[in-house]
Amino acid sequence: MKSSLAALFLLLSFFAKGQDLYIKTYGNKKDKTIIFIHGGPSGNATLFEGTTAQNLADLGFYVIAYDRRGEGRSIDSEAKFTFEEAFHDLNSIYKKNHLKKAIILAHSFGGLVATLYTNKYPQNVTALILAGALFSQQETYDHILNKLKKKYSSNPEQLKKISIVENLNKNTAEYRKECYELAGENGFFKMSNPTAASKKLYADYEAGEFYKTNIRNKSAPLIFYQNEKQNNIDTKLYLKKIKTAGVPIFAIYGQDDGIFSLAQINSLKKIIGEKNFAFIDNCSHYLFVDQQNAFLSNVKNWIK
Repeated sequence: MKSSLAALFLLLSFFAKGQDLYIKTYGNKKDKTIIFIHGGPSGNATLFEGTTAQNLADLGFYVIAYDRRGEGRSIDSEAKFTFEEAFHDLNSIYKKNHLKKAIILAHSFGGLVATLYTNKYPQNVTALILAGALFSQQETYDHILNKLKKKYSSNPEQLKKISIVENLNKNTAEYRKECYELAGENGFFKMSNPTAASKKLYADYEAGEFYKTNIRNKSAPLIFYQNEKQNNIDTKLYLKKIKTAGVPIFAIYGQDDGIFSLAQINSLKKIIGEKNFAFIDNCSHYLFVDQQNAFLSNVKNWIK
């Protein structure tokens, strides 16, 4: 326990001045590079690292995991949390690792970062993989609230709570937070029938070292909404442009991921093509843990 606390203290001290990003690599540099972009704002890559990064590297990939500036283990009190800042740091990862191109694997909010980056720097991206990634934010918020209104159609108290959220300014951190809190309270992020394998992965993660550094910056969403004008966006047009530019796009989503409507899923599938899309049964938002074998198999088949 003491050694874990000491390691955490050193990690926090190292990043206290915000000079560097937390970056960790897995696998052989000679293999195809995959850069993982985590969710947020306020997220980190600890769950991916603690469950999946090495297993993905074992399939013949050089995997780079990092925490965005000001989030997770990349502590920086002066972080702006803008997309441009994220692009700058991504380019610094390319430079540090002497990369001309890389596959970008993006989860949740990381999908917005990855899509906008790929649209701006298509020459840097071998392929874009969206894994439970956001792509039409307002459609997601509307779906969450509409689904809950149906669920609680005869519960005036819950309907009033939902109505209060609906009437918030839709371009604010508060609106985003309240929508996702309602989704979390109602199990939108959980798989219906956790498998033995997924239970073990989650349990091992929570008992391991990565869980001890699962750092969350609660101020990140607030600062993001203060500094970033593109704070409630739909990236479908960007995805079409990326496809036209010749960058392959792949997507993998869980059928139990409650934050996406079937209409959203079908609209995304139409853009990228059915053969590049996987819709996994008994799988929710954290699909690289919920159904890891299916996740790894699809990534390998698409990229290899």
